[in-house]
Amino acid sequence: MKAETAAKRDRFLDLARAGPAVMGIVNITPDSFSDGGHFIDADAAIAHARAHVEAGAAIVDVGAESTRPGYTPVPEAEEIARLAPALAALVQSIDVAVSIDTTKAAVARLALEAGAAVVNDQWGLQGDPAMADVVAAGEAGLVMMHNRASIDPGLDIVDDMRRFFDVSLDLAARAGILRARLILDPGIGFGKTKAQNFAALKGVRVLRDYGLPILVGVSRKSLFAALLGPHSANDWLIPTIAANVAAAERGTTIFRVHDCAENLSALTVFNAIERA
Repeated sequence: MKAETAAKRDRFLDLARAGPAVMGIVNITPDSFSDGGHFIDADAAIAHARAHVEAGAAIVDVGAESTRPGYTPVPEAEEIARLAPALAALVQSIDVAVSIDTTKAAVARLALEAGAAVVNDQWGLQGDPAMADVVAAGEAGLVMMHNRASIDPGLDIVDDMRRFFDVSLDLAARAGILRARLILDPGIGFGKTKAQNFAALKGVRVLRDYGLPILVGVSRKSLFAALLGPHSANDWLIPTIAANVAAAERGTTIFRVHDCAENLSALTVFNAIERA
């Protein structure tokens, strides 16, 4: 990893440990649930990344495959084709770290070569068997998200998260990924019932035992519709902030969001009160 990229990585990890840090979402996809198709064009994606940084983002998370409920998986070649026109220029255009939101080792490798500093893996190294070695070789930071292939309503989801993360942490250690570069994500909206999603948010406090930064991604998610009734995804700013503040109270320090300024303002006030 180049020295400039490593410096961005380490600056983000320092902010992640202290909190609050917001991760601005850039979806280079035609079908994401709230902004699909808005940032497929390279110039639009770059402008959106810059806007996130101006709004206070500590990192920008770039993805080229939607994982909304009912999504259609994207072949590796198509994911790379979506990223290639924008990624290197996007990395160069901002002075914060870029993370790549992918489950595929080949896509992660391409992104790291283009200057990304963090891999955001929705399967916590348990999907693509090559992912751990790619992250280790690239000296990248790593977000390990909890996920399940199927929903089991009878499951104690917090216990399942602990079992999952124990496996992921072992895979990271075996690959030589430094523990100081690891972040845990409970995976809200992935492989969980509505009740389990809220239990996972409440259970963030338990994950603090690992001594690692915790990231939560609830921005504009359909779990709010299940609770409050149907709305446009763009109407979920207040519920998103409420969930993020509750997660912060339980020890979360990184928040993956579409609306950086608004969430950061609320979280900064929360932290000021907590530290008074």
